[in-house]
Amino acid sequence: MAAKISTYLARWTIYVPVVAVAALALTWGRDLAAALVIVSAALLAGAVLAAVHHAEVVAHKVGEPFGSLVLAVAVTVIEVALIVTLMISGGEKTQSLARDTVFAAVMITCNGILGLSLLVGAIRRRIAVFNPEGTGGALAAVATVATLSLVLPSFTTSRPGPQFSPAQLAFAAVASLGLYLLFVTVQTRRHRDYFLPITTAGEVIDEEEHVDPPTARAALTSVGLLLVALIAVVGLAKGVSPAIESAVAGAGLPQSVVGVIIALLVLLPETIAAVRAAARDRIQTSLNLALGSAMASIGLTIPAIAIAMIWLDGPLLLGLGGTQMVLLALTVVVGTLTVVPGRANVLQGGIHVGLLAVFLFLAASP
Repeated sequence: MAAKISTYLARWTIYVPVVAVAALALTWGRDLAAALVIVSAALLAGAVLAAVHHAEVVAHKVGEPFGSLVLAVAVTVIEVALIVTLMISGGEKTQSLARDTVFAAVMITCNGILGLSLLVGAIRRRIAVFNPEGTGGALAAVATVATLSLVLPSFTTSRPGPQFSPAQLAFAAVASLGLYLLFVTVQTRRHRDYFLPITTAGEVIDEEEHVDPPTARAALTSVGLLLVALIAVVGLAKGVSPAIESAVAGAGLPQSVVGVIIALLVLLPETIAAVRAAARDRIQTSLNLALGSAMASIGLTIPAIAIAMIWLDGPLLLGLGGTQMVLLALTVVVGTLTVVPGRANVLQGGIHVGLLAVFLFLAASP
């Protein structure tokens, strides 16, 4: 019976991404009726769960910290494609979409995913243990690129409003990409042991215990299906986005809420994967996903948007407002106090989840 269930689940994770992409092809560029929106949303949820499954298969094959990078980079690339697509077709109302989505991604990863992971780990083991050297370095990198890309545009004077001049945008893009590549190099090569899961006694866990890694063929199949699932996630999210925008406008919410919803959708696979890792007492893997996703979201999105602005019309509003800057600063300060000891309990996890709740509330009611 267990073998039959396992086989069914394996087939389910294969069929759903394919069906979701087929539905995407049939509905692309069309105005969806209410029934089709519901079907697309259901396939979107299924594609998210399938993406999590295949990302975990690949992560198990390549090991940490490479496994965390697989999902982070894949989701971020798709996120960039979604932002650019919406900016091309959205006109003036999408001038701040990149800023809103990237900032939402930082808040969700550094508070939501990180906080949930610490909560799950602390509830399971009373204390969530991780490597402060690797996690602290990752947080420092996130704080640097976030400030460079999202805070400084509000204070530069070359252009009116919260935007960079072309030269400043090019510099920010190169600097963000350079810092991201440096972060990946340190994480995967020079100081790889700083990003490996550790036990409560501080011993490094270099391999998963009692579980045989998947074959190379299975891992390659999962890579392909992961990409298919992520394409389906973003494509279907774009298909239902008019319904989302109409609902946001009908509820009287700010346009920036659309960016928050996009970030929530595309980061759902990483959130589920991080919580699952925390439940297995792999807190460091969860934090790698959280901070690595935040770093990828800025380090890859800003350069891509900078290139896209070559042919996109209108200004690119990147600078945060005062309320958002306060939330970013508070997140960095609280995050620093959380990661420095290398140990956290339910208090730290609860504080980060509370910060996410504050962000979501103020996004809806600025």
